[in-house]
Amino acid sequence: MKELFDIVSKKCSKEVTKTYSTSFSLATRMLGPAIRQDIYNIYGFVRFADEIVDSFHEYNKEILFNRFENALEEALSDKISLNPILNSFQETVYKYNIQKELIDTFMASMRLDLTKSVYSTTEEFNDYIYGSADVVGLMCLKVFVKGDIEKYNQLKESAMNLGSAFQKVNFLRDLKEDYENLSRTYFPNTNLDSLDEESKMIIIEEIEENFNRGYQGILQLPHDSKLGVFVAYRYYKRLLKKLQQTPAIEIKNARIRVPNVEKIGLLTRSYVKYQLNLVK
Repeated sequence: MKELFDIVSKKCSKEVTKTYSTSFSLATRMLGPAIRQDIYNIYGFVRFADEIVDSFHEYNKEILFNRFENALEEALSDKISLNPILNSFQETVYKYNIQKELIDTFMASMRLDLTKSVYSTTEEFNDYIYGSADVVGLMCLKVFVKGDIEKYNQLKESAMNLGSAFQKVNFLRDLKEDYENLSRTYFPNTNLDSLDEESKMIIIEEIEENFNRGYQGILQLPHDSKLGVFVAYRYYKRLLKKLQQTPAIEIKNARIRVPNVEKIGLLTRSYVKYQLNLVK
């Protein structure tokens, strides 16, 4: 029975979200029930693609990625996949008419991680950010506005800025792992061997600008998506604050985190602000 398989597929996507990201899982739980599962479906897809290029060092990543990409194409053409993550993702793609261009652009950026390790120009960096993060924000926006094209176009730039901010915070947080374990340098014109406070603050100021532009879009989101996105925004803003307060030398030598108890506190305060109509 296909319906039963779809239920299992969606449970897999939800479990992937819960297992890989406590913060994103908490934020997703704050979304309206009608759209929550579709965000799990999108996250499961992007997480699996990212894991192939980032984590499976003992395997041939290119072969695995090619297989995943082929399975994705088949899922989108056949509207079914025996890979439960892709099966649930294709359902969301068709449900909200997510453009194939967004999916292809994301996969192209993930494929870059197989071979490219240095982003030496701002143009290269921005292109990668667009493909790895901005388009994911746009996929989610399709769900948030339930396919409303006018609303989507209105909030598109804000969603992209929020996606950029989240990704750049991740890059700054994971600087040590990316540089030492994956030999990747994302931030252009920055010597990570001698990262200083001035260079760090230039990066942080750029992220703050993305956050400011993205926040304006949060205020205009539909009721059933606003709180969840606001929670994610508050979490990443808190993480950026911790990175700002951490000396550059420590960022290079350790992964900065927001403890789970602090995440719960952020969630509680965000909920209270939202209920009191203080999200303005």
